[in-house]
Formats: sequence, C-alpha cells, structure tokens
Amino acid sequence: MKLYIQKTSVQGAWMWINEGYRKAWLHAGFDVHEYTDILQIDTTEEFNLMAWEYDIRNRDAAIEVISKANKAFIFVQPNTFPEPWGRHPNWVSGVSDGHINTINTFEHVKLWTMCDNSDNLYHKWKQVTTVPLAFDSLTYLPENNKKYSQYDISFVGGWANNGYNEKKEIMIKTFSSFIKSNLKCGFFINKGLTNQQECDLLHNSRLTLNVHDAYQRALGLDTNERTFKSLGLNGLLVTDTVGQLNNLFPNTRTSLSSEELVQITKEYLSLSEKELADIKEQNRQNIQDSHTYVKRVEGLIKL
Repeated sequence: MKLYIQKTSVQGAWMWINEGYRKAWLHAGFDVHEYTDILQIDTTEEFNLMAWEYDIRNRDAAIEVISKANKAFIFVQPNTFPEPWGRHPNWVSGVSDGHINTINTFEHVKLWTMCDNSDNLYHKWKQVTTVPLAFDSLTYLPENNKKYSQYDISFVGGWANNGYNEKKEIMIKTFSSFIKSNLKCGFFINKGLTNQQECDLLHNSRLTLNVHDAYQRALGLDTNERTFKSLGLNGLLVTDTVGQLNNLFPNTRTSLSSEELVQITKEYLSLSEKELADIKEQNRQNIQDSHTYVKRVEGLIKL
C-alpha cells in the first residue's frame, strides 16, 4: 500500500531520522512517497501516513487529510515540559486544543514520541507510544579502513543549539578532558564528513564517544541517534549518563564527569583485543535485533 512521509530538506538530525524511516518503510514493502506539504497528498486513493505534528500547523485542511488515511502515525510533542526548556517552542506542542481533540477521536491515528512519556507531559493527547530513535542499518554500511583505526575514540557531530545553546559548553568540557589524556581522539565537529566517512570512522575506531544536551542529562527522557549509530557501527560506546539510554542499554558505562569518561575509556582499552571484540559483537547484535529503524517500523505497524 502507498505510504506518505514528509520530505525534510533542512539539514540536521530530523533529516537523517526521516531518511531512516523512509528506507525502513520501503524495506517493509510499502510504496513510499514523499511530500513537502501534507496538503499535496492525493486522498482519492487509499494511503497510509507518517507525519509530524508540525505538518498540521493548525490547518483544518491538514486534519481533513489525516482523517482520510487508512492508518496514520503522527509524531507529537508534549503539552507541557519542565522549565526552563518548556518556555521555548522547541519542546511543546503547537497544535491547538481543538485540533488535538479532533485527532484524539480518530481511531486510525496512532501517536508516538521519542521521549519516555512520564510526568503526564502529553496529558492533552490520547495514548502516546514511546518509540526511541534507532540505527539506520540500511544506510550505514561500514568498510574496513586503516586510516581510521588509529583512533582510540571517535566522535562526529555539530554544535547543536537547543534554543538555549547549552550543549556547546558540555561538548567543549568533555572534549578537553579527552584531548588532555593523550588518547588518540578522532573528534570531527562541523567538519562536513560524508555518510560513508562517518560510518567508517565510527566502525574502525577502537571506541566511540557520545555527548548529550543539558535537558537530556537533567531529565533523562530521550537519547540521541548517535547512541544507536555508535553501538550499531562500533559496538562500544562511552557516554554521559542519560536515563533512557541507561534503561535501553544497561551494560553501557556512563558518567556525567568527563574525567571519569576518560578513565572508563582507558579501562576498556586495557582489555585484550578478543575481549573488546566480544563486547562489540554482542552490542552490535543487540542493535540489529531490537534497535534499527526497520524494527521501529515493525513496532509501529503492530500498534
């Protein structure tokens, strides 16, 4: 059956999340079509829909399109969020109460979010299912590359601004501790690496590093896509402490202290190559079995 999904042109995390889902729906056998505006969808034929609440923009015509879908999976934002973040539109839903109430009456509409649904943050929406991010196993196909095997630990990312620009300070502090440690660090920030370069770097490095935003550290409701990408490609991740990450991957060693992260890294590097390889293989298999976008789509279909 035909399925529509938004085509995201803005560079950033959402573009890659969207691409992971697009390929996963294709893999599941759907006839996938992309739209830039939900009103472009041809509603004269049967269709399924994966949409984001931003598509609605409080337009009655958008609600009409959703009403005609065979099944619709809509990503929604919380109705309230802890301060100070909740004062910024990045964290709260922009859908009007009237349109929320209408969507809640649609039995064919399934609502989902990346965050753990705690503290009644989604109290205006009907049931919202937590669907964490995942590893794009259909895009990231690593190759062995000795150029990247020189690194003890690697990281690829950008100076993400959450609206309060809190992450940059965390990143600088973390990277500084590693650089001072004399470890061979392959840290690439805003360097424009291709997908294949990033894939090969993470796969061939001995370990990978992850850093989260301030709200993720404080609240622990969600983890970034780098968690799944690092474990899927490399198999060994050193990361700051975040609730959802620790629940999903209890064997991953975490700390909010950059100095402790360095120490954890050195302890891993002191293991034999076989011990490291065994840990990596187990973690990579866990990702393939449970945490790919293919698996996420399978879960959405069952809702």
